[in-house]
Amino acid sequence: MLQQALNKATPIWGGWITGPTLIGPEEFARAGYDYVGFDAQHGYLDDADIAGILRRIEHVPIATAVRLPNADAAPIGRVLDAGADAVIIAMIESADQAAAAVSATRYPPAGIRSFGPLRASLGHDAAALESRVSVFAMIETAAATSGLSQICAVDGLAGIYVGPADLAISMGVDPVGATQHPAVLDAITRIHRAAADAGLVAGIHAGNGKAGRAMAQLGFGMITLAAESQALRRGAEQHLREATGQ
Repeated sequence: MLQQALNKATPIWGGWITGPTLIGPEEFARAGYDYVGFDAQHGYLDDADIAGILRRIEHVPIATAVRLPNADAAPIGRVLDAGADAVIIAMIESADQAAAAVSATRYPPAGIRSFGPLRASLGHDAAALESRVSVFAMIETAAATSGLSQICAVDGLAGIYVGPADLAISMGVDPVGATQHPAVLDAITRIHRAAADAGLVAGIHAGNGKAGRAMAQLGFGMITLAAESQALRRGAEQHLREATGQ
């Protein structure tokens, strides 16, 4: 479903899930978001949480991606067996790491993924299971930017996904408002250009609507706007202001 979303006019907009929730992805879908990401790196989600949510939203019109902390094949295989449309692999700094991430999503002889689909609707066609998966290498360190062309050349990558906060920290910059810092913005622009030159989708974790709009103007095609906690807090604050007249 993510591949279908990316085939439409860009950018596509995403929400972010950091904890177990029954309604978060459904509400992002109702609001018109194109995809929702599940954070298995910094969030409070385990494999069982993600599998349960993916099963619940199987027929909800929203694409899904899971961020994982590294290219360890077992966790990647489990979220794909549960039906995730894509994986976003954090802290990629080399072509070898990006290739390992792709390998974890492919069955032998092309890769090292073990066969074990958990959802009946996925079927048992290995080629179909492979082809529905998109792999994104998360670029979020200054070290990664030095090898961008090699990373982008890895066969099987669908795209590059920028993490501005960690990128800023690696550059000695405050992560708050990172996309507005000139040096970080320059690095983000160079990452986008490298992805575009390689024919890859350029994604980014914007964190809010204002930053998302700015990233869309730079040409990013996949932009995550807000986590469920941010969306809840913003809505709750608006309701309270309306009630109190403040």
